[in-house]
Amino acid sequence: AKTSISVRHRMVYYITDATTHANGESKWSFLFSLTDLKSIKRNKEGMGWSYLVFCLKDDVKLPALHFHHGDSKLLIKCLEKHVVLNESPQDKRILLVNSQNKSLSQSFENLFDESSYGLLQAFCILLVFLVITQKLKKDPYTVTMGRFSKVTNYIFDSFRLSDPSSQRRPPSEMADFLNDAIPGLKINQQEEPGFEVITRIDLGKQPEVSRREPVSAEEWAKNMDSEGRILNVDYIKQLIFKGGLCHTLRKEAWKFLLGYFPWNSTKEERANLQKRKTDEYFRMKLQWKSVSEEQEKRNSRLRDYRSLIEKDVNRTDRTNKFYEGEDNPGLILLHDILMTYCMYDFDLGYVQGMSDLLSPLLYVMENEVDAFWCFVSYMDQMHQNFEEQMQGMKTQLIQLSTLLRLLDSGFCSYLESQDSGYLYFCFRWLLIRFKREFSFQDILRLWEVMWTELPCQNFHLLLCCAILESEKQQIMDKHYGFNEILKHINELSMKIDVEYILCKAEAISMQMMNCKELPQAVSEILGIESSSVTPDSDTGEDESGAVLSCPTSLYQSVSTPVIAANGTRDSTQQMSETQSLTPA
Repeated sequence: AKTSISVRHRMVYYITDATTHANGESKWSFLFSLTDLKSIKRNKEGMGWSYLVFCLKDDVKLPALHFHHGDSKLLIKCLEKHVVLNESPQDKRILLVNSQNKSLSQSFENLFDESSYGLLQAFCILLVFLVITQKLKKDPYTVTMGRFSKVTNYIFDSFRLSDPSSQRRPPSEMADFLNDAIPGLKINQQEEPGFEVITRIDLGKQPEVSRREPVSAEEWAKNMDSEGRILNVDYIKQLIFKGGLCHTLRKEAWKFLLGYFPWNSTKEERANLQKRKTDEYFRMKLQWKSVSEEQEKRNSRLRDYRSLIEKDVNRTDRTNKFYEGEDNPGLILLHDILMTYCMYDFDLGYVQGMSDLLSPLLYVMENEVDAFWCFVSYMDQMHQNFEEQMQGMKTQLIQLSTLLRLLDSGFCSYLESQDSGYLYFCFRWLLIRFKREFSFQDILRLWEVMWTELPCQNFHLLLCCAILESEKQQIMDKHYGFNEILKHINELSMKIDVEYILCKAEAISMQMMNCKELPQAVSEILGIESSSVTPDSDTGEDESGAVLSCPTSLYQSVSTPVIAANGTRDSTQQMSETQSLTPA
Protein backbone atom coordinates (compact mmCIF):
# COMPACT_ATOMS: atom_id res chain seq x y z
CA ALA A 1 0.00 0.00 0.00
CA LYS A 2 1.14 3.56 -0.71
CA THR A 3 2.22 5.78 2.13
CA SER A 4 -0.27 8.65 2.33
CA ILE A 5 -0.94 11.73 4.40
CA SER A 6 -4.32 12.12 6.02
CA VAL A 7 -4.77 15.44 7.82
CA ARG A 8 -8.12 15.84 9.52
CA HIS A 9 -9.66 19.27 9.12
CA ARG A 10 -12.26 18.87 11.85
CA MET A 11 -13.48 22.44 11.85
CA VAL A 12 -15.38 24.12 14.63
CA TYR A 13 -18.70 22.56 13.65
CA TYR A 14 -17.31 19.06 13.94
CA ILE A 15 -14.88 19.24 16.84
CA THR A 16 -17.23 17.16 18.99
CA ASP A 17 -18.73 15.20 16.11
CA ALA A 18 -17.57 11.61 16.12
CA THR A 19 -19.18 10.76 12.77
CA THR A 20 -17.03 8.24 10.91
CA HIS A 21 -17.29 5.87 8.03
CA ALA A 22 -17.63 2.16 8.65
CA ASN A 23 -13.85 1.79 8.45
CA GLY A 24 -13.39 4.25 11.30
CA GLU A 25 -11.94 7.02 9.15
CA SER A 26 -13.38 10.49 9.51
CA LYS A 27 -15.37 11.53 6.47
CA TRP A 28 -13.89 15.02 6.77
CA SER A 29 -10.30 13.90 6.16
CA PHE A 30 -8.42 14.55 2.96
CA LEU A 31 -5.81 12.20 1.65
CA PHE A 32 -2.98 12.31 -0.86
CA SER A 33 -0.09 10.05 -1.71
CA LEU A 34 3.40 11.05 -0.62
CA THR A 35 4.54 10.13 -4.10
CA ASP A 36 2.44 13.08 -5.33
CA LEU A 37 3.96 15.55 -2.87
CA LYS A 38 6.18 18.10 -4.63
CA SER A 39 7.15 20.57 -1.92
CA ILE A 40 6.34 21.97 1.51
CA LYS A 41 6.42 25.71 2.15
CA ARG A 42 7.15 26.98 5.65
CA ASN A 43 6.39 30.38 7.14
CA LYS A 44 9.05 33.06 7.33
CA GLU A 45 11.01 32.81 10.58
CA GLY A 46 9.60 35.14 13.23
CA MET A 47 6.51 36.07 11.19
CA GLY A 48 3.42 35.04 13.16
CA TRP A 49 2.22 31.47 13.70
CA SER A 50 4.16 28.69 12.07
CA TYR A 51 2.40 27.06 9.15
CA LEU A 52 2.98 24.51 6.38
CA VAL A 53 1.58 24.51 2.84
CA PHE A 54 1.66 21.22 0.93
CA CYS A 55 2.06 21.54 -2.85
CA LEU A 56 1.38 18.52 -5.07
CA LYS A 57 3.09 17.66 -8.35
CA ASP A 58 0.10 18.86 -10.38
CA ASP A 59 0.57 22.30 -8.70
CA VAL A 60 -2.46 21.90 -6.44
CA LYS A 61 -1.84 23.75 -3.18
CA LEU A 62 -3.67 22.58 -0.09
CA PRO A 63 -4.89 25.08 2.54
CA ALA A 64 -2.21 26.30 4.93
CA LEU A 65 -1.97 24.29 8.13
CA HIS A 66 -1.44 26.66 11.08
CA PHE A 67 0.34 25.66 14.30
CA HIS A 68 -0.51 28.19 17.01
CA HIS A 69 1.99 26.80 19.48
CA GLY A 70 4.72 25.70 17.08
CA ASP A 71 5.36 21.96 16.60
CA SER A 72 5.40 22.18 12.81
CA LYS A 73 8.99 20.94 12.97
CA LEU A 74 7.80 17.73 14.62
CA LEU A 75 5.47 17.05 11.71
CA ILE A 76 8.37 17.68 9.31
CA LYS A 77 10.51 15.29 11.35
CA CYS A 78 7.88 12.56 11.02
CA LEU A 79 7.76 13.09 7.25
CA GLU A 80 11.53 12.85 6.98
CA LYS A 81 11.30 9.23 8.10
CA HIS A 82 9.73 8.42 4.74
CA VAL A 83 10.80 11.10 2.25
CA VAL A 84 13.96 13.11 1.66
CA LEU A 85 13.40 16.84 2.18
CA ASN A 86 15.93 19.33 0.77
CA GLU A 87 15.86 23.12 1.05
CA SER A 88 15.22 24.86 -2.25
CA PRO A 89 18.26 26.87 -3.39
CA GLN A 90 15.92 29.68 -4.48
CA ASP A 91 13.87 29.89 -1.27
CA LYS A 92 15.00 28.39 2.03
CA ARG A 93 11.40 28.32 3.26
CA ILE A 94 10.55 25.69 0.63
CA LEU A 95 11.40 22.02 1.22
CA LEU A 96 11.62 19.99 -1.99
CA VAL A 97 10.46 16.39 -1.71
CA ASN A 98 12.49 13.46 -2.99
CA SER A 99 10.74 10.19 -2.18
CA GLN A 100 13.01 7.83 -4.12
CA ASN A 101 15.10 6.64 -1.18
CA LYS A 102 12.34 6.11 1.36
CA SER A 103 9.94 3.31 1.95
CA LEU A 104 6.41 4.15 0.88
CA SER A 105 4.63 1.12 2.16
CA GLN A 106 2.69 2.50 5.11
CA SER A 107 -0.13 4.99 5.48
CA PHE A 108 0.63 8.22 7.26
CA GLU A 109 -1.63 7.28 10.12
CA ASN A 110 0.62 4.31 10.89
CA LEU A 111 3.78 6.45 10.96
CA PHE A 112 2.90 7.91 14.31
CA ASP A 113 3.56 6.20 17.55
CA GLU A 114 1.13 6.90 20.38
CA SER A 115 2.80 10.12 21.48
CA SER A 116 3.20 11.47 17.94
CA TYR A 117 -0.41 10.71 17.14
CA GLY A 118 -1.33 12.90 20.09
CA LEU A 119 0.57 15.68 18.34
CA LEU A 120 -1.66 15.29 15.31
CA GLN A 121 -4.76 15.51 17.48
CA ALA A 122 -3.35 18.59 19.20
CA PHE A 123 -2.72 20.12 15.80
CA CYS A 124 -6.35 19.56 14.81
CA ILE A 125 -7.51 21.33 17.96
CA LEU A 126 -5.16 24.20 17.24
CA LEU A 127 -6.54 24.47 13.72
CA VAL A 128 -10.06 24.59 15.11
CA PHE A 129 -8.93 27.28 17.54
CA LEU A 130 -7.80 29.34 14.55
CA VAL A 131 -11.28 29.13 13.08
CA ILE A 132 -12.94 29.96 16.39
CA THR A 133 -10.77 32.99 17.10
CA GLN A 134 -11.07 34.34 13.59
CA LYS A 135 -14.83 33.63 13.61
CA LEU A 136 -14.79 33.77 9.84
CA LYS A 137 -15.00 37.53 10.14
CA LYS A 138 -11.27 38.18 10.02
CA ASP A 139 -10.74 36.71 6.58
CA PRO A 140 -13.89 35.53 4.79
CA TYR A 141 -12.05 34.45 1.65
CA THR A 142 -9.25 32.45 3.26
CA VAL A 143 -11.34 30.95 6.04
CA THR A 144 -14.25 30.05 3.79
CA MET A 145 -11.97 28.51 1.19
CA GLY A 146 -10.25 26.71 4.06
CA ARG A 147 -13.62 25.23 4.96
CA PHE A 148 -14.16 24.41 1.32
CA SER A 149 -11.02 22.28 1.64
CA LYS A 150 -13.36 19.74 3.18
CA VAL A 151 -15.04 19.60 -0.20
CA THR A 152 -11.73 19.14 -1.98
CA ASN A 153 -10.64 16.46 0.46
CA TYR A 154 -12.37 13.69 -1.37
CA ILE A 155 -10.67 14.61 -4.66
CA PHE A 156 -7.62 12.82 -3.46
CA ASP A 157 -9.58 9.61 -3.07
CA SER A 158 -9.03 9.29 -6.82
CA PHE A 159 -5.38 8.48 -6.14
CA ARG A 160 -6.47 5.18 -4.67
CA LEU A 161 -9.84 4.38 -6.25
CA SER A 162 -10.33 3.07 -9.78
CA ASP A 163 -14.09 3.16 -9.99
CA PRO A 164 -15.12 6.69 -11.09
CA SER A 165 -18.55 6.38 -9.52
CA SER A 166 -16.98 5.68 -6.15
CA GLN A 167 -15.08 8.98 -6.32
CA ARG A 168 -18.19 11.11 -5.87
CA ARG A 169 -19.90 12.08 -2.66
CA PRO A 170 -23.65 11.53 -2.43
CA PRO A 171 -25.58 14.78 -3.14
CA SER A 172 -26.83 14.95 0.44
CA GLU A 173 -23.27 14.74 1.74
CA MET A 174 -22.09 17.44 -0.67
CA ALA A 175 -24.89 19.67 0.61
CA ASP A 176 -23.62 19.12 4.14
CA PHE A 177 -20.10 20.11 3.06
CA LEU A 178 -21.24 23.39 1.55
CA ASN A 179 -23.69 24.21 4.32
CA ASP A 180 -20.83 23.93 6.80
CA ALA A 181 -18.52 25.97 4.58
CA ILE A 182 -21.01 28.86 4.43
CA PRO A 183 -23.59 28.29 7.17
CA GLY A 184 -27.13 28.65 5.85
CA LEU A 185 -26.21 28.28 2.17
CA LYS A 186 -28.89 26.32 0.34
CA ILE A 187 -28.77 25.79 -3.38
CA ASN A 188 -31.77 23.99 -4.80
CA GLN A 189 -30.98 20.84 -6.73
CA GLN A 190 -34.31 19.16 -6.17
CA GLU A 191 -37.81 20.49 -5.86
CA GLU A 192 -38.26 21.93 -2.39
CA PRO A 193 -40.89 24.21 -0.85
CA GLY A 194 -40.06 27.86 -1.33
CA PHE A 195 -37.90 27.34 -4.42
CA GLU A 196 -38.83 27.83 -8.06
CA VAL A 197 -37.78 24.96 -10.29
CA ILE A 198 -36.52 26.42 -13.56
CA THR A 199 -37.21 24.22 -16.54
CA ARG A 200 -35.34 24.53 -19.82
CA ILE A 201 -36.34 27.77 -21.55
CA ASP A 202 -35.27 28.85 -25.01
CA LEU A 203 -33.65 32.26 -24.56
CA GLY A 204 -32.93 32.66 -28.24
CA LYS A 205 -29.65 33.76 -29.76
CA GLN A 206 -27.46 36.20 -27.89
CA PRO A 207 -27.42 39.55 -29.72
CA GLU A 208 -24.14 41.02 -30.88
CA VAL A 209 -23.03 43.90 -28.67
CA SER A 210 -20.38 46.53 -29.26
CA ARG A 211 -18.75 49.06 -26.97
CA ARG A 212 -17.92 52.69 -27.59
CA GLU A 213 -14.97 54.88 -26.74
CA PRO A 214 -14.64 56.08 -23.11
CA VAL A 215 -16.52 59.23 -22.18
CA SER A 216 -14.31 62.24 -22.87
CA ALA A 217 -13.90 65.41 -20.83
CA GLU A 218 -15.69 67.31 -23.58
CA GLU A 219 -18.74 65.03 -23.46
CA TRP A 220 -18.85 65.35 -19.69
CA ALA A 221 -18.62 69.15 -19.78
CA LYS A 222 -21.35 69.42 -22.44
CA ASN A 223 -23.78 67.66 -20.13
CA MET A 224 -23.28 70.13 -17.27
CA ASP A 225 -25.02 73.49 -16.80
CA SER A 226 -23.40 76.77 -15.77
CA GLU A 227 -23.77 75.95 -12.05
CA GLY A 228 -22.25 72.51 -12.42
CA ARG A 229 -25.40 70.36 -12.38
CA ILE A 230 -25.50 67.21 -14.50
CA LEU A 231 -28.22 67.82 -17.09
CA ASN A 232 -29.11 64.29 -18.16
CA VAL A 233 -28.07 61.70 -15.61
CA ASP A 234 -29.52 58.70 -17.46
CA TYR A 235 -27.72 59.65 -20.66
CA ILE A 236 -24.37 60.07 -18.89
CA LYS A 237 -24.78 56.74 -17.11
CA GLN A 238 -25.60 55.13 -20.45
CA LEU A 239 -22.43 56.49 -22.03
CA ILE A 240 -20.33 55.30 -19.07
CA PHE A 241 -21.91 51.85 -19.21
CA LYS A 242 -21.16 51.53 -22.91
CA GLY A 243 -17.59 52.82 -22.83
CA GLY A 244 -16.36 53.71 -19.36
CA LEU A 245 -14.52 56.95 -18.59
CA CYS A 246 -11.28 58.47 -19.75
CA HIS A 247 -8.88 58.44 -16.81
CA THR A 248 -8.83 62.23 -16.33
CA LEU A 249 -12.58 62.16 -15.62
CA ARG A 250 -12.54 59.42 -13.02
CA LYS A 251 -11.54 61.60 -10.10
CA GLU A 252 -14.72 63.65 -10.53
CA ALA A 253 -17.16 61.17 -12.08
CA TRP A 254 -16.56 58.36 -9.56
CA LYS A 255 -17.79 60.61 -6.76
CA PHE A 256 -21.15 60.80 -8.55
CA LEU A 257 -21.27 57.12 -9.47
CA LEU A 258 -20.60 56.05 -5.88
CA GLY A 259 -23.11 58.48 -4.39
CA TYR A 260 -20.62 60.72 -2.59
CA PHE A 261 -21.78 63.65 -4.76
CA PRO A 262 -25.53 63.99 -5.49
CA TRP A 263 -26.17 64.03 -9.24
CA ASN A 264 -28.29 67.19 -9.01
CA SER A 265 -25.81 69.17 -6.90
CA THR A 266 -24.09 72.39 -7.99
CA LYS A 267 -20.34 73.03 -7.82
CA GLU A 268 -20.87 75.25 -4.80
CA GLU A 269 -22.95 72.62 -3.00
CA ARG A 270 -20.29 70.01 -3.67
CA ALA A 271 -17.54 72.28 -2.34
CA ASN A 272 -19.51 72.82 0.89
CA LEU A 273 -20.13 69.09 1.17
CA GLN A 274 -16.42 68.34 0.82
CA LYS A 275 -15.62 70.87 3.53
CA ARG A 276 -18.06 69.25 5.96
CA LYS A 277 -16.86 65.76 5.09
CA THR A 278 -13.23 66.79 5.56
CA ASP A 279 -13.94 68.00 9.10
CA GLU A 280 -15.90 64.84 9.86
CA TYR A 281 -13.13 62.61 8.52
CA PHE A 282 -10.35 64.16 10.57
CA ARG A 283 -12.46 64.04 13.74
CA MET A 284 -12.79 60.29 13.26
CA LYS A 285 -9.13 59.91 12.38
CA LEU A 286 -8.15 61.72 15.58
CA GLN A 287 -10.13 59.17 17.60
CA TRP A 288 -7.75 56.30 16.83
CA LYS A 289 -4.68 58.51 16.49
CA SER A 290 -5.13 59.76 20.06
CA VAL A 291 -5.41 56.29 21.62
CA SER A 292 -2.36 55.75 23.82
CA GLU A 293 -0.40 52.51 23.98
CA GLU A 294 -1.80 51.89 27.46
CA GLN A 295 -5.36 52.34 26.21
CA GLU A 296 -4.77 50.07 23.25
CA LYS A 297 -3.53 47.32 25.56
CA ARG A 298 -7.05 47.24 26.99
CA ASN A 299 -8.79 47.35 23.62
CA SER A 300 -8.32 43.97 21.95
CA ARG A 301 -10.61 44.73 19.01
CA LEU A 302 -8.68 47.85 18.05
CA ARG A 303 -5.42 45.92 18.36
CA ASP A 304 -6.76 43.19 16.14
CA TYR A 305 -8.00 45.66 13.53
CA ARG A 306 -4.67 47.50 13.50
CA SER A 307 -2.66 44.28 13.21
CA LEU A 308 -4.78 42.96 10.36
CA ILE A 309 -4.69 46.28 8.49
CA GLU A 310 -0.92 46.55 8.79
CA LYS A 311 -0.48 43.05 7.39
CA ASP A 312 -2.87 43.62 4.49
CA VAL A 313 -1.61 47.07 3.54
CA ASN A 314 1.90 45.69 3.13
CA ARG A 315 0.71 43.21 0.50
CA THR A 316 -1.93 45.21 -1.37
CA ASP A 317 -1.10 46.09 -5.00
CA ARG A 318 2.59 46.42 -4.26
CA THR A 319 3.46 46.00 -7.95
CA ASN A 320 1.52 49.18 -8.74
CA LYS A 321 3.81 52.24 -8.82
CA PHE A 322 1.38 54.10 -6.57
CA TYR A 323 2.05 51.56 -3.78
CA GLU A 324 5.47 50.07 -4.55
CA GLY A 325 8.62 50.48 -2.48
CA GLU A 326 9.24 50.92 1.22
CA ASP A 327 7.77 53.85 3.20
CA ASN A 328 5.46 54.62 0.30
CA PRO A 329 3.08 57.51 1.17
CA GLY A 330 0.29 55.64 -0.63
CA LEU A 331 0.62 52.79 1.87
CA ILE A 332 0.41 55.20 4.78
CA LEU A 333 -2.81 56.69 3.38
CA LEU A 334 -4.22 53.21 2.76
CA HIS A 335 -3.51 52.31 6.39
CA ASP A 336 -4.96 55.54 7.80
CA ILE A 337 -8.16 55.35 5.76
CA LEU A 338 -8.81 51.75 6.83
CA MET A 339 -8.13 52.59 10.49
CA THR A 340 -10.50 55.55 10.25
CA TYR A 341 -13.16 53.34 8.71
CA CYS A 342 -12.97 51.22 11.86
CA MET A 343 -14.04 54.34 13.77
CA TYR A 344 -16.80 55.01 11.23
CA ASP A 345 -18.18 51.46 11.47
CA PHE A 346 -16.70 49.86 14.56
CA ASP A 347 -19.12 46.92 14.49
CA LEU A 348 -17.76 45.76 11.14
CA GLY A 349 -14.28 47.21 11.62
CA TYR A 350 -11.77 45.78 9.20
CA VAL A 351 -12.13 42.49 7.35
CA GLN A 352 -9.54 41.10 4.96
CA GLY A 353 -10.42 41.96 1.39
CA MET A 354 -11.48 45.52 2.18
CA SER A 355 -8.01 46.83 1.30
CA ASP A 356 -8.57 45.43 -2.21
CA LEU A 357 -11.69 47.59 -2.55
CA LEU A 358 -10.01 50.74 -1.25
CA SER A 359 -6.79 50.56 -3.28
CA PRO A 360 -8.24 51.60 -6.69
CA LEU A 361 -10.31 54.36 -5.06
CA LEU A 362 -7.26 55.93 -3.44
CA TYR A 363 -5.26 55.52 -6.66
CA VAL A 364 -7.90 57.47 -8.62
CA MET A 365 -8.77 60.11 -6.01
CA GLU A 366 -5.19 60.87 -4.89
CA ASN A 367 -6.82 62.44 -1.85
CA GLU A 368 -7.29 60.89 1.57
CA VAL A 369 -10.66 62.43 2.40
CA ASP A 370 -12.30 61.87 -0.99
CA ALA A 371 -11.01 58.29 -1.10
CA PHE A 372 -12.43 57.61 2.37
CA TRP A 373 -15.95 58.83 1.57
CA CYS A 374 -15.98 57.02 -1.76
CA PHE A 375 -14.89 53.90 0.13
CA VAL A 376 -17.72 54.41 2.63
CA SER A 377 -20.20 54.56 -0.25
CA TYR A 378 -18.72 51.45 -1.86
CA MET A 379 -18.81 49.57 1.43
CA ASP A 380 -22.50 50.47 1.78
CA GLN A 381 -22.99 48.32 -1.34
CA MET A 382 -20.58 45.58 -0.25
CA HIS A 383 -21.26 45.51 3.49
CA GLN A 384 -23.11 42.19 3.56
CA ASN A 385 -20.18 40.44 1.88
CA PHE A 386 -18.04 41.09 4.95
CA GLU A 387 -20.52 40.56 7.76
CA GLU A 388 -19.94 37.62 10.08
CA GLN A 389 -22.92 35.64 8.77
CA MET A 390 -21.90 36.42 5.17
CA GLN A 391 -25.52 36.76 4.10
CA GLY A 392 -24.51 38.68 1.00
CA MET A 393 -22.25 35.87 -0.20
CA LYS A 394 -24.90 33.22 0.43
CA THR A 395 -27.51 35.15 -1.52
CA GLN A 396 -25.23 35.88 -4.46
CA LEU A 397 -24.08 32.27 -4.86
CA ILE A 398 -27.71 31.12 -4.92
CA GLN A 399 -28.68 33.85 -7.40
CA LEU A 400 -25.71 33.05 -9.64
CA SER A 401 -26.71 29.39 -9.69
CA THR A 402 -30.25 30.38 -10.70
CA LEU A 403 -29.05 32.61 -13.56
CA LEU A 404 -26.54 30.11 -14.88
CA ARG A 405 -29.13 27.33 -14.89
CA LEU A 406 -31.46 29.45 -17.01
CA LEU A 407 -28.62 30.44 -19.33
CA ASP A 408 -27.22 26.92 -19.81
CA SER A 409 -28.86 24.08 -17.93
CA GLY A 410 -26.60 21.55 -19.67
CA PHE A 411 -23.46 23.23 -18.37
CA CYS A 412 -25.02 23.42 -14.89
CA SER A 413 -25.77 19.71 -15.02
CA TYR A 414 -22.18 18.98 -16.03
CA LEU A 415 -20.84 21.07 -13.13
CA GLU A 416 -23.15 19.25 -10.74
CA SER A 417 -21.96 15.90 -12.09
CA GLN A 418 -18.44 16.99 -11.09
CA ASP A 419 -19.62 18.19 -7.65
CA SER A 420 -19.01 21.79 -8.77
CA GLY A 421 -22.60 22.96 -9.09
CA TYR A 422 -22.37 25.12 -6.00
CA LEU A 423 -20.06 27.54 -7.90
CA TYR A 424 -17.97 28.15 -4.78
CA PHE A 425 -14.99 28.81 -7.08
CA CYS A 426 -16.69 32.15 -7.84
CA PHE A 427 -16.42 33.15 -4.18
CA ARG A 428 -13.45 35.50 -4.66
CA TRP A 429 -15.05 37.08 -7.74
CA LEU A 430 -18.09 38.06 -5.70
CA LEU A 431 -16.38 38.95 -2.43
CA ILE A 432 -14.15 41.69 -3.86
CA ARG A 433 -15.87 42.31 -7.23
CA PHE A 434 -13.29 40.64 -9.49
CA LYS A 435 -10.44 42.73 -8.04
CA ARG A 436 -7.91 39.90 -8.35
CA GLU A 437 -9.19 38.55 -11.66
CA PHE A 438 -8.41 41.57 -13.88
CA SER A 439 -5.43 43.87 -14.27
CA PHE A 440 -5.47 47.05 -12.20
CA GLN A 441 -6.42 49.27 -15.15
CA ASP A 442 -9.11 46.85 -16.29
CA ILE A 443 -10.69 46.79 -12.83
CA LEU A 444 -11.06 50.59 -12.98
CA ARG A 445 -13.07 50.16 -16.19
CA LEU A 446 -15.10 47.23 -14.86
CA TRP A 447 -16.07 48.93 -11.61
CA GLU A 448 -17.19 52.22 -13.18
CA VAL A 449 -19.39 50.27 -15.61
CA MET A 450 -20.96 48.29 -12.75
CA TRP A 451 -21.54 51.46 -10.71
CA THR A 452 -23.93 52.79 -13.38
CA GLU A 453 -26.34 50.03 -12.20
CA LEU A 454 -27.14 49.36 -15.87
CA PRO A 455 -28.58 47.58 -17.73
CA CYS A 456 -30.23 45.77 -14.84
CA GLN A 457 -29.88 44.87 -11.21
CA ASN A 458 -27.05 42.49 -10.23
CA PHE A 459 -25.11 42.96 -13.46
CA HIS A 460 -22.02 41.59 -11.72
CA LEU A 461 -23.71 38.17 -11.59
CA LEU A 462 -24.12 38.29 -15.36
CA LEU A 463 -20.40 39.05 -15.61
CA CYS A 464 -19.81 35.80 -13.70
CA CYS A 465 -22.12 34.00 -16.14
CA ALA A 466 -20.24 35.52 -19.09
CA ILE A 467 -16.87 34.30 -17.79
CA LEU A 468 -18.18 30.81 -17.02
CA GLU A 469 -19.92 30.49 -20.37
CA SER A 470 -16.70 31.56 -22.10
CA GLU A 471 -14.85 28.71 -20.37
CA LYS A 472 -17.64 26.15 -20.77
CA GLN A 473 -16.35 24.54 -23.96
CA GLN A 474 -12.87 23.88 -22.62
CA ILE A 475 -14.20 22.56 -19.32
CA MET A 476 -16.65 20.17 -20.98
CA ASP A 477 -14.58 19.16 -24.04
CA LYS A 478 -11.63 18.23 -21.85
CA HIS A 479 -13.88 16.51 -19.32
CA TYR A 480 -12.54 18.51 -16.41
CA GLY A 481 -13.36 17.07 -13.04
CA PHE A 482 -13.71 18.85 -9.73
CA ASN A 483 -9.99 19.39 -9.28
CA GLU A 484 -9.35 20.55 -12.83
CA ILE A 485 -12.29 22.97 -12.81
CA LEU A 486 -11.05 24.61 -9.63
CA LYS A 487 -7.51 24.88 -10.99
CA HIS A 488 -8.69 26.20 -14.37
CA ILE A 489 -10.89 28.92 -12.88
CA ASN A 490 -8.12 30.05 -10.53
CA GLU A 491 -5.69 30.30 -13.44
CA LEU A 492 -7.99 32.70 -15.32
CA SER A 493 -6.74 35.51 -13.08
CA MET A 494 -5.24 38.36 -15.15
CA LYS A 495 -6.09 36.55 -18.40
CA ILE A 496 -9.68 37.75 -18.93
CA ASP A 497 -10.44 40.32 -21.65
CA VAL A 498 -12.53 42.94 -19.87
CA GLU A 499 -14.11 44.44 -23.01
CA TYR A 500 -15.12 41.02 -24.34
CA ILE A 501 -16.67 40.00 -21.02
CA LEU A 502 -18.56 43.30 -20.73
CA CYS A 503 -19.99 42.77 -24.23
CA LYS A 504 -20.95 39.20 -23.44
CA ALA A 505 -22.56 40.08 -20.10
CA GLU A 506 -24.60 42.84 -21.73
CA ALA A 507 -25.69 40.42 -24.46
CA ILE A 508 -26.82 37.94 -21.79
CA SER A 509 -28.80 40.67 -20.06
CA MET A 510 -30.58 41.55 -23.32
CA GLN A 511 -31.17 37.87 -24.03
CA MET A 512 -32.81 37.36 -20.65
CA MET A 513 -34.84 40.56 -20.63
CA ASN A 514 -36.19 39.80 -24.12
CA CYS A 515 -37.35 36.35 -22.96
CA LYS A 516 -41.14 36.06 -23.03
CA GLU A 517 -41.24 33.41 -20.30
CA LEU A 518 -38.67 34.65 -17.84
CA PRO A 519 -39.01 32.77 -14.51
CA GLN A 520 -40.10 34.89 -11.59
CA ALA A 521 -36.93 34.12 -9.63
CA VAL A 522 -34.79 35.47 -12.47
CA SER A 523 -37.03 38.53 -12.86
CA GLU A 524 -36.48 39.36 -9.19
CA ILE A 525 -32.70 38.89 -9.42
CA LEU A 526 -32.45 41.20 -12.43
CA GLY A 527 -34.94 43.69 -11.01
CA ILE A 528 -37.57 43.10 -13.68
CA GLU A 529 -41.02 43.46 -12.24
CA SER A 530 -42.78 41.41 -14.90
CA SER A 531 -41.89 37.81 -15.73
CA SER A 532 -42.78 38.33 -19.39
CA VAL A 533 -40.70 40.69 -21.52
CA THR A 534 -41.14 41.38 -25.21
CA PRO A 535 -38.93 43.49 -27.46
CA ASP A 536 -41.58 44.81 -29.84
CA SER A 537 -43.24 47.58 -27.84
CA ASP A 538 -41.92 51.09 -27.36
CA THR A 539 -44.04 52.07 -24.40
CA GLY A 540 -42.15 50.27 -21.66
CA GLU A 541 -45.51 49.24 -20.24
CA ASP A 542 -48.08 46.56 -20.91
CA GLU A 543 -51.82 46.61 -20.49
CA SER A 544 -51.56 45.56 -16.89
CA GLY A 545 -49.05 48.29 -16.12
CA ALA A 546 -46.10 45.96 -15.44
CA VAL A 547 -42.80 47.70 -16.12
CA LEU A 548 -39.12 47.01 -16.29
CA SER A 549 -37.15 48.49 -13.46
CA CYS A 550 -34.06 48.87 -15.67
CA PRO A 551 -33.83 52.22 -17.48
CA THR A 552 -34.95 51.92 -21.10
CA SER A 553 -32.73 54.89 -21.96
CA LEU A 554 -29.87 52.45 -22.17
CA TYR A 555 -31.28 51.18 -25.43
CA GLN A 556 -31.93 54.54 -27.04
CA SER A 557 -30.00 55.32 -30.19
CA VAL A 558 -26.41 56.40 -29.58
CA SER A 559 -24.18 57.30 -32.49
CA THR A 560 -20.49 57.06 -31.61
CA PRO A 561 -17.31 55.22 -32.62
CA VAL A 562 -17.38 51.76 -31.09
CA ILE A 563 -15.11 48.95 -30.03
CA ALA A 564 -16.33 45.52 -31.09
CA ALA A 565 -16.50 42.55 -28.78
CA ASN A 566 -13.19 41.28 -30.15
CA GLY A 567 -11.54 44.54 -29.07
CA THR A 568 -10.96 45.93 -32.56
CA ARG A 569 -11.81 49.57 -33.18
CA ASP A 570 -13.90 50.69 -36.14
CA SER A 571 -14.00 54.47 -36.46
CA THR A 572 -16.57 54.32 -39.26
CA GLN A 573 -19.03 52.00 -37.57
CA GLN A 574 -21.93 53.81 -35.96
CA MET A 575 -23.66 52.14 -33.05
CA SER A 576 -27.37 52.48 -33.44
CA GLU A 577 -29.22 50.29 -31.02
CA THR A 578 -32.90 50.97 -30.53
CA GLN A 579 -34.12 48.21 -28.27
CA SER A 580 -37.37 48.96 -26.49
CA LEU A 581 -37.78 46.47 -23.70
CA THR A 582 -41.31 46.09 -22.44
CA PRO A 583 -43.33 43.38 -20.80
CA ALA A 584 -45.90 41.59 -22.91
